Amino acid sequence: MSTVLVINSGSSSIKYQLVDPTSGEAVASGIVERIGDDEGSIKHTYAGRTTTQHDPVADHGAGLRAVLALFASVGPDLAQAHMVAVGHRVVQGGSVFDGPVVVDDDVVAQIDALSPLAPLHNPAHVIGLRVARELFPDVPHVVVFDTAFFRTLPEAAYTYAIDAAVAREHGVRRYGFHGTSHQYVSARAAEVLGRRPQDVNQIVLHLGNGASASAVRGGVAVETSMGLTPLEGLVMGTRSGDVDPAVLIHLQRNAGMSVDDVDDLLNRRSGLKGLSGENDFRALHELIATGDADAALALEVYLHRLRKYIGAYYAVLGRVDAVVFTAGVGENDATVRARALESLETLGIAIDDDRNAVRSHEARVISPDWATTTVMVVPTNEELAIARQAVALVGDEVDDDPAELGHA
Repeated sequence: MSTVLVINSGSSSIKYQLVDPTSGEAVASGIVERIGDDEGSIKHTYAGRTTTQHDPVADHGAGLRAVLALFASVGPDLAQAHMVAVGHRVVQGGSVFDGPVVVDDDVVAQIDALSPLAPLHNPAHVIGLRVARELFPDVPHVVVFDTAFFRTLPEAAYTYAIDAAVAREHGVRRYGFHGTSHQYVSARAAEVLGRRPQDVNQIVLHLGNGASASAVRGGVAVETSMGLTPLEGLVMGTRSGDVDPAVLIHLQRNAGMSVDDVDDLLNRRSGLKGLSGENDFRALHELIATGDADAALALEVYLHRLRKYIGAYYAVLGRVDAVVFTAGVGENDATVRARALESLETLGIAIDDDRNAVRSHEARVISPDWATTTVMVVPTNEELAIARQAVALVGDEVDDDPAELGHA
């Protein structure tokens, strides 16, 4: 068995998973939280057992060293796990990276240089890369970028209609995010349909606390809802999604809000939470059941925006073979799935109520047999996608399928 340690470093957290890229099994997983706070925590799960520690975690180096100690004491022993690579998720690859790369000093410097485009993410990724390379100096490190899958967007799709010189100077364009998920899910959906990715047109809906849509024509991304940052597009848990840009100017001029105030408003105090006080769909449904008008409106706004994007991407693609739901909400909320596709029967899009009600961790079809567009639920697995792309890049021999790898 070969394994890949997949690391996702956030500003105050480290998520990790030890993955067998051949079987797809998550051998072990965990999270380090509240790095730099007075009280930190680490959860490590292996062989059905979760070990939790509550101790201060000074920095990312201390966090990763604590993780290594847990691998040694709780298992599995990394020395015996035949770890062939360390895979890293990086949010922003800009116009520099169009696929996974083996990490060297130049790559780290380039990721760091892209920090102005992702100030909340790339600096933390750089710290994680530097620490992990120190702790695992003899294993190749591979970076997989959230933006890479969307490097295929047509120029008309990624270009904003602002002064071209200003846009070029400051890197202003649509980059798109959640690309690893959209790539994996679209390839997996084609496989479940028994077709080649290049023969399938899809609308992929990644619905979690963060949410994004993509139009994938023949395995190639041609549109996506997130833009320069992950703020644009669908209504999300705490993010606004699309707003008139003049809203920002209005709030600065008339409400006395600073740039940081507006940033906090749109990213942390908007979306479902801003409208209803809740960003968890389970709590939102409970509020709606009690007659809460704000919660009901929040859901209507969420669904209205989602339907708009589905219709727009149908127009972009011209022919839609599949609409695919994924991520936490997309995989688990039957009500959202059903209501998002209401009244689309004239487009050949419909949901079978009995199939939609089934809860499963497997990829599945939830549309009726007569529908000309297949509606599917396909669980995402970004860690597995990262692990397999890392293995493919470093040349380890793994019995894999290109579709399973998430390659278009």
